[in-house]
Amino acid sequence: MSRNSFIRAALAASFMPAMAMPTLAFGEEESKKKAATDKQKIAPVTVTGILPDNLEAVPGSFNVIDEKALEERRPFSIQEALNSTPGIHIVGENSFGLGVNIGLRGLDPRRTSRTLLLEDGMPLFLAPYADPSAHYTTPIDRIQRIEVVKGSGQVLYGPQTVGGMINFVTKPVPRDGFAGNVTATVGNNDFQGFHANAGFGGEWGGVMVDALQKKGDGIRKNHDFDIRELTVKGQFNLTERQTLIAKVGYYEEDSHISETGLGSVEYAEDKFQAPSGNNDKFEYDRKSLQLQHIFQMNDNIKLSTQAYYVDSFRTSFRQINDPGTLGGRSALERCPGGNGVVPATEANAELCGGRHRPRSYDYFGFEPRLDIKHSTFGIESDAVIGFRYHEEQSRRRQFRGGTAAFQDLSFAQANSLAREDIAIDVVAKSYYAQNTFYLGNWSLTPGIRVEDVRFKTDVARADGEVQNNPGSNSTNNQTKVLPGFGVAWNGIANTTIFSGVHKGFAPPRPDRDLEASGPNSVVLSNTKPEESTNWELGMRSRYFTGVSVESTLFYTDFDQIVVGDGGGRFINGGKSVQSGIEFAGRVDFGKIYNTPHNVYVQGSYTNLFEAKFKKDTADTTAGNRLPYAPRDIASINVGYQHPVGLDARIGVDYVSKQFVDADNTRTESLDGQEGTIPSYTLLNASVNFRPVGSKVSYFLSGYNLADKEYLASRVDGMAVGRARQVFGGVRFDF
Repeated sequence: MSRNSFIRAALAASFMPAMAMPTLAFGEEESKKKAATDKQKIAPVTVTGILPDNLEAVPGSFNVIDEKALEERRPFSIQEALNSTPGIHIVGENSFGLGVNIGLRGLDPRRTSRTLLLEDGMPLFLAPYADPSAHYTTPIDRIQRIEVVKGSGQVLYGPQTVGGMINFVTKPVPRDGFAGNVTATVGNNDFQGFHANAGFGGEWGGVMVDALQKKGDGIRKNHDFDIRELTVKGQFNLTERQTLIAKVGYYEEDSHISETGLGSVEYAEDKFQAPSGNNDKFEYDRKSLQLQHIFQMNDNIKLSTQAYYVDSFRTSFRQINDPGTLGGRSALERCPGGNGVVPATEANAELCGGRHRPRSYDYFGFEPRLDIKHSTFGIESDAVIGFRYHEEQSRRRQFRGGTAAFQDLSFAQANSLAREDIAIDVVAKSYYAQNTFYLGNWSLTPGIRVEDVRFKTDVARADGEVQNNPGSNSTNNQTKVLPGFGVAWNGIANTTIFSGVHKGFAPPRPDRDLEASGPNSVVLSNTKPEESTNWELGMRSRYFTGVSVESTLFYTDFDQIVVGDGGGRFINGGKSVQSGIEFAGRVDFGKIYNTPHNVYVQGSYTNLFEAKFKKDTADTTAGNRLPYAPRDIASINVGYQHPVGLDARIGVDYVSKQFVDADNTRTESLDGQEGTIPSYTLLNASVNFRPVGSKVSYFLSGYNLADKEYLASRVDGMAVGRARQVFGGVRFDF
């Protein structure tokens, strides 16, 4: 199916239920008259996130970061917004939340490939199946709330279900006339941000335009970045029971962020240097379309139909491939007559070439879902039944050259043969069903998901040579049945005790299966998908006024886990286990003592007391700890809210020591890719002031206020964490 044909079909499909379903649901004329009589009883169509309306019945752990919490914390990026969520570990070696690395419950956080990222239920990765890398996340400016789901409710979503999922719920269109806001932000490190949102709405629906730009200096020297995004969102109430939502977005990033870290000697000399940063670059263009049709057929039946299309292109250029090769200092990879021994300095970098990695991706999907309230067998129940069809195409290429002219991608493509040229096509069909039975204070939720995936890989060039042997073309079919079951008990007021288990799944990565050592030598191993069994037992409660607490004990048993082995390489680690306990809570003393002056304490803590390989393999040793799986992660904040509109907060984030490889190497290597990451504690604060009755808000936020120098990552060399970042701004609502 062509892209244009798909878009036309998706538009038609979105409107078809509006024309066909009334006849299906209500049949003859008498039923239509009854529907007309009953329509006053039907609640207006509302659009929410992925969590159900009845949160008390959710049989698993979840966290919701709502609009109020986002205003309190004033996060600089998604990274800061999620830092206080239990179970989450973020490796912040990149610039200000670009290319975010999120790991849940001990899983490798590299580019968030084990955590399903969604925007309003639509996948966000470069390619959700073939290349689940998070080089884009919804900008914090467009978000109304963030939903983090880690429990058995994941069977409704996919394909990545081994760790959890995060859904960014965007702001709705205005409902009552003209409305919007303008925000201007400035900060150190030459940071500048501008965001504008404006729309108009009424009973018929609404239209909204959202525009933003952010730019500044990155974490390291010569790492400046510039991102821009334009989004148009419309909601059209076709009838009292039907709503059509359309959203179109365009995002572009132009940054000089090197993906290569430093050797150990370079890092000791100047942690923030990036010798090739002036020439290294990362460019990313993303176009997206999302359509949602919601049909509230009656009080008990809702049909939701989603269609989406994403077309993206990313290219990166780097001049250092392996850091630290010159006795702990880096060499420029490709220079005239250099033979790989030219020291990495800014002056030398101007004379040298390097490698370009242009990659294009597009994917589309169509997903109808039926939510039904019923009482089959005399038991009140909520059922969900759905299906998703998804296709994606990826093209991975690489070009190299040894002169300064090769710093330009167009020149490199015109004057060199591709070092790598790989096409990956994916067709995936997903089927899911879930039913929640309500039995007094109990709710039981069995569910099942079936993933039927076909990967087709065609390697035209690899290792710089033509590949035309039988192994250069491969088709890998995978069908997995993923059951889940959860129980929730609400026998205590405002309290839920829950337990659940579900089968986790992460599709195989074709780009990791390739090996070549010359012409017509490529081998594709067609690895199996990662599979896990995820258990949890927990409690969440608001029993006492002004006090909210939650705690979850979790256990994840992996059958086949894939872990990083440095330099962007991955290995199969076999069986592993991750277990731990999460705590989170908040106390609002203003609510306890019934006073408008509110002092609050909010905190979270994750103890990952076990994260280890279970059996020896060729690359792993039983008992060794998983890479990038810190034992302790904690966040605590103390704040004060004044009735005049003042909100001030100060807090600390703590991450304990981490290993970075499967061997748990403690001695630092010259290339910086081996060794430990020491623990670190960061001091943060924010102040918001919006005078009562005013349309203007003033805010000031600071992260790493103590300006602590800390090591964030050893992937591709040593990468320092962000230094002190302070920013302030003004927001005007109209």
